[in-house]
Amino acid sequence: QVQLVESGGGLVQPGGSLRLSCAASGSILSISTMGWYRQAVGKQRELAAMFNSGGSTNYADSVKGRFTISRDSAKNTVYLQMNSLKPEDTAVYYCNVRYYRGSLSGYWGQGTQVTVST
Repeated sequence: QVQLVESGGGLVQPGGSLRLSCAASGSILSISTMGWYRQAVGKQRELAAMFNSGGSTNYADSVKGRFTISRDSAKNTVYLQMNSLKPEDTAVYYCNVRYYRGSLSGYWGQGTQVTVST
């Protein structure tokens, strides 16, 4: 069974930084895409950052210049470095991983809370 284990969330002050981590395991298939979504209270889930199947990255306009997605393919792990955090970044962050020949929706991590507040 596929498992995605997330870590790194927490409470930070505006302007602070956090790094999220997501490790995927349990699949014999190769990973196609890896990314981070977030959902704030009262809002729909949105894509924050991802690697597409070609290796390029996509970022939400709201996080460009502040967030950086990276990965360690050998470890099937994806990271999200979040700098210059704003209160608007407060959300539950979810890791998503898709596999070649796997389901289109992929698999989701359990979510990790990021709170940016004084």
